[in-house]
Amino acid sequence: MSTDIGGLGVWSYIDNLSAAEAAVFARRLESWGYSALWVPEAVGRDPFAILAWLAAHTSTLVFATGIANIYARDPMTMKGIRKTLAEMAPGRFVMGLGVSHSHLVNKVRGHDYSARPVATMRAYLEGMERALYMGPEPAAEAPIVLAALRQNMLQLAAEKTRGAHPYFVPPEHTARARELLGPEAWLCPEQMILLETDASKARAVARKHMAVYVGLPNYQNNLREYGFDDRDFADGGSDRLVDAIVAWGNETAIRARIEAHRSAGANHVCIQPFRPDGEMGADLRVLELLAPTAN
Repeated sequence: MSTDIGGLGVWSYIDNLSAAEAAVFARRLESWGYSALWVPEAVGRDPFAILAWLAAHTSTLVFATGIANIYARDPMTMKGIRKTLAEMAPGRFVMGLGVSHSHLVNKVRGHDYSARPVATMRAYLEGMERALYMGPEPAAEAPIVLAALRQNMLQLAAEKTRGAHPYFVPPEHTARARELLGPEAWLCPEQMILLETDASKARAVARKHMAVYVGLPNYQNNLREYGFDDRDFADGGSDRLVDAIVAWGNETAIRARIEAHRSAGANHVCIQPFRPDGEMGADLRVLELLAPTAN
């Protein structure tokens, strides 16, 4: 059974929810017609374990990692996970992989991030291909997508995987990524959204959520290619950067940003809905408002 990623998914931190609450959240997304739920890996739950739990408590929703850190598991383990979840949830699992960031790998995980990211990812994917696996074979392999931002990683994604899952990017990046990936690869950008029309309130909430990303070299280096510079990365992000990364405003403004990614070449957009109070977790109001079943 092949995987249909669909057109509109949700990217959400769910470690603020109990396992039972997360299952309720997933079922709600499914009932609203969203095609996929993307979850990150950082310093909380094991993403594959919680996705297996959620798959068992839903029937059609696709689950994806956005992303799983390759430094957390060796290629043989990752191959086993890929096949296990493909067997357990046929056609409903996408393995998003990434090299993460040096501070997480070096300081938090205690590994060595000195190797070149693209070469590291290529070697890892080839290690997965060669790795021994003696468990039950799934009816179909689960797709792999890469957390790819710049030219070489995007080209590797097109060469070795089903496509790319760019994060913290404007639609201009989506257009460039489509050029590099070619017409057949999946392109699944994440888009932060906020249902708030007051500019000062919206930007304050946006900066709170952007704080962890705006200072990271991986994202800065990518954004420099689209005209941003040191001034945009200072003090939590310039208004120009905030507005480029977070689609805030009314329903019309948010829908326009989603459509901008689609027009630029995305075949799947995963929206990350910030709460107006700035707390962690998804804003259910905007998810219900944008629900595919409501359109």
